[in-house]
Amino acid sequence: MRGPGLAGISSTRRDQTVVLAGLASVTAAGWLYTVDQADQMSAAGAMGGRSMGATMHTMLSMGPWANGEFGLMLAMWVMMMVAMMAPTAAPMTLVYAAVARKAALQRNPVAPTFVFVAGYLTVWSVFAVLATLAQRGLAHAALLSPAMASNSRLFGGGLLIAAGIYQLTPLKQACLRHCRAPAHFLSQHWRRGSIGAYRMGLVLGAYCLGCCWILMALLFVGGVMNLLWIAAIAAFVLIEKVLPGGPHTSRIAAAGAVAAGIVSVVL
Repeated sequence: MRGPGLAGISSTRRDQTVVLAGLASVTAAGWLYTVDQADQMSAAGAMGGRSMGATMHTMLSMGPWANGEFGLMLAMWVMMMVAMMAPTAAPMTLVYAAVARKAALQRNPVAPTFVFVAGYLTVWSVFAVLATLAQRGLAHAALLSPAMASNSRLFGGGLLIAAGIYQLTPLKQACLRHCRAPAHFLSQHWRRGSIGAYRMGLVLGAYCLGCCWILMALLFVGGVMNLLWIAAIAAFVLIEKVLPGGPHTSRIAAAGAVAAGIVSVVL
């Protein structure tokens, strides 16, 4: 009895390690790309050049985007969303992997975990398209600097106030509850097969988007390529969705965002 029990624990830990390693690899790739583009943008602003960062800096400084330039910016947004949001899916992904392992032992296999994660990341990739379109519009309206940060007190302050208010809405709280309850979410939305797993990932991504979309919009306040600002928002989202005090932290942040927004607009 003892041997199989220990073997089962070892196998479970191995599965968890594989899942976490996979998420860590995806996250690391996203961060490496984001940091590289931020460095290139910074260097391009100071020295010029023909790198991708130089191309983005030039298009933001000089005028409308061409199709290729839109693609470069979209790639940046997709990788940044992967870097910021993949870690927050870890609890849900671990529970899915545990269910998949149990189903396999019962000779009733379900779709691999990566299919579920792919559905989740698809939603954030779609959001990246919308964010890129929004950035192009804001740049065209001269509301963003070449550093991709708000250069309007009214726009930046208004976005902070809107983010703070949204944090307190029933929609935000409902989405956050789903994101923080892996077992409940999977029991409520479980679907069979690879298509079902992908759909579950899409549904999780939709709840996560409902929870965090306006927090991602705050990148336009502090700078889309401001690494400290990116890291701060990513850390807050992780705390809000994963740690025990997340909902309480969310309400405190809401008050802070509204206060900061009012100060920005008034002063």
